[in-house]
Amino acid sequence: MSHQVLIRPLVTEKLSGQMEDGHYAFVVDPDANKTQIKRAVQERFPLAEIKEVRTMRVRGKRRRQMTRQGVRAGRTASYKKAIVTLVKGSEQIDFFENI
Repeated sequence: MSHQVLIRPLVTEKLSGQMEDGHYAFVVDPDANKTQIKRAVQERFPLAEIKEVRTMRVRGKRRRQMTRQGVRAGRTASYKKAIVTLVKGSEQIDFFENI
C-alpha cells in the first residue's frame, strides 16, 4: 500500500535543512488523506514515530519555450505534497540508504 500512496521523497535545498529538525516531504497520491499517508510512512519506515502530517496541493507552473516555429506554451504537472513531522528523539529517515 505504501508504494501506491507515497510516490517519491521530495528533496530540495530548503527541505534538506529541515530534515535535521525532523521534517520530511513526500510527493503523494492526490487522493490520499492524512491517515493513509501516516500509515504508508509507518509501513515504509517502521522505526520512525510520526507526530503530524501536513498536506498541500502544488499547482503546476506555466512554461513557455521560444522555438523557430514560435512560442510554445505548456504547464508542469500539479502534485500533492505531504510534510511529515517526526517526534523528537525518534529514528531519522534516511532517503539515501539504497543508493
